[in-house]
Amino acid sequence: MTVLMTGFPGFLGSALLPKILTRTGGQAVCLVQAKYATLAAQRLDQLVADDRSLKGRIILTEGDITTPGLGLYEGVLADVTEAWHLAALYDLAVDRALAMRVNVDGTRNVLDAIERCPNLQRLHYFSTCYVSGRYAGPFSEDDLDVGAPFNNFYEETKHLAEVEVRRRMAAGLPATIYRPSIAVGDSRTGATQKYDGPYFILQWLLRQPKYAVLPLAGDPTTTCVNVVPRDFVITAAAYLSGHPNANGRTYHLADPHPLTVDQMADLLGEASGRKLIKVHLPRRLTKGAIAHVPGVYRLTRIPAEAVDYFAHPTHYLTDHLLEDLAGSGIEPPAFPTYVHQLVAFMVQHPEIGSAAMT
Repeated sequence: MTVLMTGFPGFLGSALLPKILTRTGGQAVCLVQAKYATLAAQRLDQLVADDRSLKGRIILTEGDITTPGLGLYEGVLADVTEAWHLAALYDLAVDRALAMRVNVDGTRNVLDAIERCPNLQRLHYFSTCYVSGRYAGPFSEDDLDVGAPFNNFYEETKHLAEVEVRRRMAAGLPATIYRPSIAVGDSRTGATQKYDGPYFILQWLLRQPKYAVLPLAGDPTTTCVNVVPRDFVITAAAYLSGHPNANGRTYHLADPHPLTVDQMADLLGEASGRKLIKVHLPRRLTKGAIAHVPGVYRLTRIPAEAVDYFAHPTHYLTDHLLEDLAGSGIEPPAFPTYVHQLVAFMVQHPEIGSAAMT
């Protein structure tokens, strides 16, 4: 059994790989961009230090999903039995041409490459819940083309990439699609390698005194923000990848009972030791002020693009997820049980930023 993985040494791939190898009992070939070779080698050393059974079972090979053929020699593909495609450009402010090249063309190149794998049993593809765009209402795991506008080019290109995957599935490709919602740090340790989403709010609150002003866009009492910790995403995906129902299915790796924006704001305020002074503003006005009024972004350091996710109208259904996790004991922990770990990690690690791996 040989696993091909893109997206190593990224946030999810690094933690997911050992669990995949535990299930398959084989080896892995990780496609790594040249500029991340040193980081990938360091991550590999750490994985082996944590689990000696991984020694010699993970091979790092230089390549790039934006290159036809991925830069791999043909012999690698001949042995691949399972492919995991996690590599993507996650940047809410990304330029469309770059997002198309990485997210859409890159996915197409991966699909073309694995078509040359004679022993392929399954593709596991990481999409995102936000292929929905700004759809107002319940969005199921089987939904995709619902005609909603997109918040940004990241969402649009991940949508188009999933269209490509589903087109190949319709033609016979065995595949499973995983759509995480907003992934934050580990629920036990708070560890993460990137601060975005709710972290923008936390950073803003921590820069203020005890009484902190927090602008809230739209109607925060009815709009929800769907957040899950990394360990849930990893554990759920690893378990579902071996489930007999998984082939052909899409899973929302999301919280079935997300908090409203107002509830999450209160928890972030409490965890950061701040009493909130909430200022309610229209979404477009809030985004416009950050983007165009001099000094507003420099003061808040909350990107205008992030505002959309705190006034997001879509409710993500998790029917497939709940059905196939039943009896496993795997479920997303409630945000109040780990928010303090997220705050503590952020305070201890101010050197971490919000830049995407590209």
